[in-house]
Amino acid sequence: MTTQKTSNITRRGLLGAFAATTLVAAPTYSKAAGFLRGAGDIRRLRMYSGRTGESIDTIYWIEGEYIPEALKEINYFMRDWREDAVKVMDTRTLDIIAATHALLDVTEPYMLLSGYRTPRTNAMLRARSRRVAKNSLHMKGEANDVRLKSRSVNQIYRAAMACRAGGVGKYTRSNFVHMDCGQVRTWGS
Repeated sequence: MTTQKTSNITRRGLLGAFAATTLVAAPTYSKAAGFLRGAGDIRRLRMYSGRTGESIDTIYWIEGEYIPEALKEINYFMRDWREDAVKVMDTRTLDIIAATHALLDVTEPYMLLSGYRTPRTNAMLRARSRRVAKNSLHMKGEANDVRLKSRSVNQIYRAAMACRAGGVGKYTRSNFVHMDCGQVRTWGS
């Protein structure tokens, strides 16, 4: 495991990532200035779960404000499906996921492999694999594991790293990328 350690997520770093994604997503340069001033600025989450068959496509942030109803839906969607346990997901992680999605310039929803995990679920997964952390950020609602059909693990990993806003793990053999709002660090092969 290779680790690069710098600092925790910062508001400035996250805003920089969203400014970059806004420019990528803006159809013309003339519209980009309005996006950067906050006109029409939104954050959206598109995901589905192969485990539960559920999907979510919701705008959870508009012009500087999180939408409580959307966050409640996201928390339920990202629950520990094994125990049907819900945890409030850290909005910093949602922002990293949304920024990475925008950088990838796709409309395809992420497949959510793992969001919140109860300590019991984490212990069960840890007993099956040495790659599951004992004090996983999944148990705090600060991490997600995702994949896309249309993008490689390397592409998703590089886009998440470009956000410089948390931990990014590459799991090529298992075909997913881990993103969290912990310290900025990378690992995987």
